[in-house]
Amino acid sequence: MTDKILILDFGSQYTQLIARKVRECNIYCEIIPYHSPIQDNGDIKGVILSGSPYSVNDPSAPDVDILSITDKYPVLGICYGAQLTAKKLGGRVEKCEKREYGRATLHKKSDDIIFKNVSAAGQVWMSHGDSILHLPDGFQILAVTDSIPVAGFKAISDRFKHPLYGLQFHPEVYHSTEGIHIIHNFLIEICGCKGDWTPASFIEETIAALKDKIGNKKVIMALSGGVDSTVAATLIHRAVGSQLSGIFVDNGVLRKNEFEQVLKIYNELGLNVKGVNVREHFYTKLAGKSDPEEKRKIIGRTFIEVFDDEAHQIEDVNFLGQGTIYPDVIESISVHGPSATIKSHHNVGGLPETMKLALVEPLRFLFKDEVRKVGLALGISADLINRHPFPGPGLAIRILGEVTEEKVLLLQEADAIFIEALKNHNLYNEVWQAGAILLPVQSVGVMGDERTYEFTLALRAVTSVDGMTADWAHLPYDFLSFVSNEIINKVSGINRVVYDISSKPPATIEWE
Repeated sequence: MTDKILILDFGSQYTQLIARKVRECNIYCEIIPYHSPIQDNGDIKGVILSGSPYSVNDPSAPDVDILSITDKYPVLGICYGAQLTAKKLGGRVEKCEKREYGRATLHKKSDDIIFKNVSAAGQVWMSHGDSILHLPDGFQILAVTDSIPVAGFKAISDRFKHPLYGLQFHPEVYHSTEGIHIIHNFLIEICGCKGDWTPASFIEETIAALKDKIGNKKVIMALSGGVDSTVAATLIHRAVGSQLSGIFVDNGVLRKNEFEQVLKIYNELGLNVKGVNVREHFYTKLAGKSDPEEKRKIIGRTFIEVFDDEAHQIEDVNFLGQGTIYPDVIESISVHGPSATIKSHHNVGGLPETMKLALVEPLRFLFKDEVRKVGLALGISADLINRHPFPGPGLAIRILGEVTEEKVLLLQEADAIFIEALKNHNLYNEVWQAGAILLPVQSVGVMGDERTYEFTLALRAVTSVDGMTADWAHLPYDFLSFVSNEIINKVSGINRVVYDISSKPPATIEWE
């Protein structure tokens, strides 16, 4: 049985980072809202309490019964989790005179096992408005900073059945330079996790679980050519073979030649996939529409209609396969309910009402980088696995304003030049995502002896780990100059190229 760490989410912006650090230690973990009941199948080895935007002194502050949790598991409270622990058990937590945010130096006051291989004085990241001024009886201070008296503590009283620790800082963020050692020590030394959760073990367990769940029944799945759906389909195929039927819809806003190229890859993988060319149908539906959200909804709704029609041509289907990954799941079951920011094309558990199918989501608890590792372990080509993310609505949200077939062809050509240049200059794998955006802006240009009045194209390339935040990629000037010249010279209809240097936040990766 795979060891599991449970993370109780109090609404912190860093909760996903805690999960990622746990996974980096080859230990499986799940995030659940703090108010959800803990369901234990005998695999939970420890519990981590996350940070929170709340103050523990707020009347409506999130709360859990920490004593009952420590009766069963080792517990680590981080920031808010540490403050909640201190306050509930008899300590004093008060508002700081000055909010502490940013780098601080952690001074160890103890050689406790949680600080094994951690420097006596090291950099950590603080983000809190309250401070723990006094610990409850039966607790020991393990670390301080120059400005707060309690930066790390543990329970030493025998009234606690399992170890209980608290950290005022955030070990999960990049700026806590030895934070991964602290998390590793909690997981391995204190919780006793084996650290044996790997892509190979995930594949073995997942295929066995899929065989057990699906049995001899049929599965249908929409494929996009992206990493998530391809890896999910390959896992299902390894489990049930020809019982899986895939449908790949050409919605008219794919990249240049993508429909043909992806079908070829699926054939090489041995997947049973039917390609459906309905470009004109999508163009008709999108005609005259310029609002970004309306375009997304039209594409999503039309896709479901097409997929539903194709699905009904396959008899006796019981399951729908999906490439849902963990960030989508977390956002849809957040502490405060489904986020209002979820884009309308995301489909976490959503089904057409006419399709009475059970869901099969083999990647439901993986982050994007973990999906890539599993894909490589499955033997899927690195070219496909390392493809940049591509939005569900495709080029439709990279064409600002109305989408027409003529604009799609224009953008496909420009985008292909940009992506090919990134690959040829060994820059493709240096960025998380790249693409071209066709702007509803025309400007005057000169080509030869003629004046032109043509479209402006924006290039977008970002660096990121998981897409939650992103910085603009600092591509070389000579490379950008080369791409600009190639596009203007080869794509009739574009006479000006600009580069987007906005980070996320405040901007988003896509323009719509």
